[in-house]
Amino acid sequence: MDVESSKQQPNQSDNTELSNVTSDTKKKDESKSSGTNHPPTSYMETIIHLFKGNIGPGLFAMGDAFKNGGIVVAPILTIVIAFISIHCQHILINCSEKMRVLRNDPTCADYADTVEQCFENGPQKLRNWSKIMKTVVNIFICLTQFGFCCIYFVFISSNFNQIFHAYNITIDVHIVMLLIFVPILLVSLITNLKWLAPVSLIANICMIVGLAITMYYALKDGLPDIKERELYTNSRQLALFFGTAIFAFEGIALVLPLKNTMAKPYNFESPLGVLNVGMFLVTFMFMFAGSVGYIKWGEGVGGSLTLNLGDSILAQCVKVMVSLGVLLGYPLQFFIAIQIMWPNVMNLFNLQKKPLCGELIFRTIMVIVTLGVAELVPALSLFISLIGALCSTALALVFPPMIELLIKPDNGNKGPGCALLIKNVLILILSLLGFATGTYESLNQIIKHFGSPDPI
Repeated sequence: MDVESSKQQPNQSDNTELSNVTSDTKKKDESKSSGTNHPPTSYMETIIHLFKGNIGPGLFAMGDAFKNGGIVVAPILTIVIAFISIHCQHILINCSEKMRVLRNDPTCADYADTVEQCFENGPQKLRNWSKIMKTVVNIFICLTQFGFCCIYFVFISSNFNQIFHAYNITIDVHIVMLLIFVPILLVSLITNLKWLAPVSLIANICMIVGLAITMYYALKDGLPDIKERELYTNSRQLALFFGTAIFAFEGIALVLPLKNTMAKPYNFESPLGVLNVGMFLVTFMFMFAGSVGYIKWGEGVGGSLTLNLGDSILAQCVKVMVSLGVLLGYPLQFFIAIQIMWPNVMNLFNLQKKPLCGELIFRTIMVIVTLGVAELVPALSLFISLIGALCSTALALVFPPMIELLIKPDNGNKGPGCALLIKNVLILILSLLGFATGTYESLNQIIKHFGSPDPI
């Protein structure tokens, strides 16, 4: 018996080792199949990434948004827009998760692929639209990202133009844009996302420190009486408010990639998960910056709060710091659009033999395009409102409720329930109303702006 027992023990040990090796192999295979070579992120790391995607020029534009909304109405509408935006992000996650389970995929698909999959598995009459809808979503993503890039040109040039004026140097804002073109082009030629990590870190530090000093400037001498500010405004200004606010909250394209990279993905959309906690903090920062900015500077608040800091040396340092943060954030926004467009461009012009050279040329052309658009519309606040109303609304508020109506509900019914139908239809009506009025009013104001002697 002892001999037999001694013979069996090594076999059991071998089986255990084989099981461990097999388990490790499966984990490696799952990691490969997920398409990521990066280590999984923790709860706090993912919140930091969420901040990266939501804190930018939109945060500094909230003072102008509150001017267009009124000191009472703007905070209420900001909360409403934040609630609907976060809810739509949860819708996108839920739909992507259902498609993942249905297709037995290792990870959730990205935004455009999720929309395609929902149409493929939706009503029979709409399944032929799947490829078209994926293309439409990718077009909106590219328009939004390139819109951000154009705004970055305007934002940086507006701040540097003020710095030059502080030292009695008169340079037209269009010339300033040409001057900053070279550094923006250089960082935009970085083709590897890994190499962008230190660039993004420096950008985040610049933005956070710049915001802290901006708030110090606003609060150091106290705030005026709130009665001096408008409590509410008219419908035209509310349309501009909507565009700016939804621009600030547009980070929906990030949620699925962030969820997929987490060590514990279920901690992303849970009640106290990354999405809810992170967006609550982002909403608080938007409301704080918007309220303080409008109460402090009133109708004179700029399209960026940094434009109201004055001519002191510290104020100029803040403008340089924030502008540097925005400049270093340009390549990340640019990267997302290029990643979608470049494979199609490469195939169209048969550039497979020289992919790096072709991509660098394509990147250079697209940076020139964003510069050209920024030169045409140098009004920062109106540009932000236009991009928000035209592009951000579709991604943040239109597509998520649309795809939720397409997929089969969990209760086994053939179609959405009455409550779900009413809820999503209301979101679609409100978003399309904001889309139409915000885009119209922004374009209308931009046309009027061309006759203004002051381009900023």
